[in-house]
Amino acid sequence: MSKLPQKNIFSIVSESISEGLIVVNSKQEIIIVNSMLTSMFGYDKKELVGAELNKLIPTKFHGKHGGHFNHYYETSTKRKMAGGRQLWGIKKDGTQIPVKIGLNPFKYSDETYIVALVIDVTESLEAEKKIIQLNEQLEVKIKQRTAELQQSVTQLEKEISKRKEIEKQITKALEKEKELNDLKSEFLTLVSHEFKTPLSNILISSTLISKYKLAEQQANRERHIQGIQKKIHYLTGILNDFLSIEKLEKGNVKYDKTLFDSIYYSQKIIDEFEISLKQGQAIIFDHQESVLNINTDIKTFDLILTNLITNAIKYSPNDTTITVSLHLEENNLNLTVKDNGYGIPEADQKHVFSRYFRGKNGSLAEGTGIGLNIIKKHLENLGGNIQFSSKVNQGTTFNVNIPL
Repeated sequence: MSKLPQKNIFSIVSESISEGLIVVNSKQEIIIVNSMLTSMFGYDKKELVGAELNKLIPTKFHGKHGGHFNHYYETSTKRKMAGGRQLWGIKKDGTQIPVKIGLNPFKYSDETYIVALVIDVTESLEAEKKIIQLNEQLEVKIKQRTAELQQSVTQLEKEISKRKEIEKQITKALEKEKELNDLKSEFLTLVSHEFKTPLSNILISSTLISKYKLAEQQANRERHIQGIQKKIHYLTGILNDFLSIEKLEKGNVKYDKTLFDSIYYSQKIIDEFEISLKQGQAIIFDHQESVLNINTDIKTFDLILTNLITNAIKYSPNDTTITVSLHLEENNLNLTVKDNGYGIPEADQKHVFSRYFRGKNGSLAEGTGIGLNIIKKHLENLGGNIQFSSKVNQGTTFNVNIPL
């Protein structure tokens, strides 16, 4: 096998590599360069060989480069130069180019030389910059898209919330409409029942009266006349209750406060109930004062006491006692109506003041189920209140407080 001279081998090897090659001695003098390096920096080999290494380094780095070179020359290890810092070279025309440099020391004739492999990284830096710019643009777009998406989500959430609120309002409206329809049906049924029976009794009594023509039959005539009067009074009360509800709902109730003796007026109302009592029933009127003046609406007071006594009679059996009490309690008049009747079942007690409600054990008695509802509303308007306690088959007590 033929052998090439060592000089030619070094030349061939140095020219065959793709990086720029430069060899310098301890004085930072350039000894050897290959064609790739001269092409990279725009020089001829003759211009670089024998020249100082600083010829290829920008002027602003000359001061620090000498110290870096001497330190490396003393340690003489294989490594990449700069340790992550960006290195710069300067071309013949003064253009600065970014470079990466790999350093390799070697000894020849007892002298150490440094071989540097130089790569122009202009294109890769431009690519990195472009990638960084693209990443930044991508981040901006992602932020914009995220913000737009968040805005859409927020808008959608608001729309969903708004629709849920609308659905809620519609549901409430439908429930209210159903409630009104139920009340209307219940009202019509109630009116039909409550008016039909008294009117039938009035018709029967009026027919029978016409048959009692003899003088000795006067007692029978008076009995039927009283029955007619009682039913008419009952129907008038129902109509007054319905009118009171309408006025209360519309807020058209006007109270005419008058100073009157509540004991005298209560006794008068109690006396009127004597003809309405069941067999063996009695009303006891309990009061400590002989005169007890109060300043309130007398019609409302009449309505309250009349309604409570009516209920006590209606929901109590024969041979029972009803007690009406009046006494002062601080700045209020305390009115109590106590019976020993059927009582209100515990399950029904929470509905007592609801409109049209009637307890299961009182469903056979006459009534509209609106009296207590009306009383409660009137008392609230006057600043008073009503409470009750009740036990089945032991009776019920209603306590009313009216401001003096």
